[in-house]
Amino acid sequence: MSINIIQACADAKLFGPWFKKRESWATWFVFLKALFGLPMTDAEQSVFHQLTGRTEPPTQQAAEAWLVIGRRGGKSFIVALIAVFLACFRDYTQHLAPGERGTVMVIAADRKQARVIMRYVKGLLEGVPMLRRMIVAQRGEAIELSNRIDIEIHTGSFRAVRGYTVVAALLDEVAFWRSEESANPDKEIVNALRPAMATIPNSLLIGLSSPYARRGVLYEAWAQHYGKPSDVLVIQADSRTMNPSLPQSVVDRAYAEDPASAAAEYGALFRSDVEGFLQPEWIDRAVETGISELPPIPGIDYFAFADPSGGASDSFTLGIAHREGERRILDVCRGRRPPFDPKAVTNDYADILRRYGCGRVIGDRYAAEWVVSAFREHGISYDPAELPKSDIYLNAEPLFATGAVQLLDQRQLLTELRQLERRTGSGKDRIDHPPRGHDDLANAACGALWLASRRRAEVDMSDAQVDTPEDRQAATDERMAELEQQAAMHRWDF
Repeated sequence: MSINIIQACADAKLFGPWFKKRESWATWFVFLKALFGLPMTDAEQSVFHQLTGRTEPPTQQAAEAWLVIGRRGGKSFIVALIAVFLACFRDYTQHLAPGERGTVMVIAADRKQARVIMRYVKGLLEGVPMLRRMIVAQRGEAIELSNRIDIEIHTGSFRAVRGYTVVAALLDEVAFWRSEESANPDKEIVNALRPAMATIPNSLLIGLSSPYARRGVLYEAWAQHYGKPSDVLVIQADSRTMNPSLPQSVVDRAYAEDPASAAAEYGALFRSDVEGFLQPEWIDRAVETGISELPPIPGIDYFAFADPSGGASDSFTLGIAHREGERRILDVCRGRRPPFDPKAVTNDYADILRRYGCGRVIGDRYAAEWVVSAFREHGISYDPAELPKSDIYLNAEPLFATGAVQLLDQRQLLTELRQLERRTGSGKDRIDHPPRGHDDLANAACGALWLASRRRAEVDMSDAQVDTPEDRQAATDERMAELEQQAAMHRWDF
């Protein structure tokens, strides 16, 4: 069927009913024209320049498109629209082997967002009688069409891509993909998609998201292609440019509450106050390959740190470490994912603590009273850490930097450590997991290593907290220098 996407959006029998207020979608129509190489008016070319930094609009379909768009700009509906248009109005049969089906694959950040996009897809298909007749079957988050094309919605895992012939891939909120399998799921998925699309001429890869940190495939595409003539189309626009119906008061309130966050979420600017915390090579060299846990050794003093959870959303984790000369060895890092019975997990962890001779466990300072009582029933004291989580990470940093750490070979732990972020906007560094991420295992591990790094006098007394950020930083710098000097005097085999 020879019709372009702009015509389909204007046709009352196709997608026209979804665009009754066409002026509010005018900027999106310019993007769609640029994406598919359609002619533009002079006014639209001016908008194109504003969006892309390029002077000449493309005359052919892009090979890839990357959209850096603020929140509530209409991205998810546009993803669904493009998916349905490509699935229903493009003929890919000549590129498919007998019995083979092509897939328009939409990959979302999480299940919730995947359901939102699938509702849009179903609404567009079922709301157009001609397209509704193309539906052969619906199964979960997939729709089979009569033209040998499927529309499937996935969440971010490179394993979901393998085995498919992908005619188009749309990556929603790609800057916020997180995975327990990988520290860089966006790169792994894109690397898996490109071969899956290689046999389909005019296949299309589109990544779109509000921006976050200056890393990942979205940032790399923006840095390499924005403002440059290329078959890779990159646009950048704030929320109200793409969606003028968004109240200015919503944006103003966000800027008043957190300017740095609002500049990214609504202004579509990559954050300059967020960066990775631990360098990947520090983590890699610390891993004892093939060792997931170390048994207790008689005569060794072990230090335990717990990050409790009630079993609803976060994991309940436990880390145990000891000191061996100037090295800090992580012996145990256990985690129980929700849902679970907190009392049963406490029972299990109490058994582990007794095996390692730990009658005391330090833990999250905001833990509920039930945690103290639950451990007390087993004769184990639970004391809150005198430092907040962020400061524990900062105190563990010099240990990683100087190679004074030995880690267990646990994929999820290592992924969480690699994903930790340093945020600098408030005048004091703050370390935490990224949005949609977790750091329960990383917290338990670094907490145990921090405990093992302190002098015995510090462990036995009620430790005094560093009074000011300047004092804490001076103490950290002093310890870093001490460890670097020791590293020069000793040869450690990892």
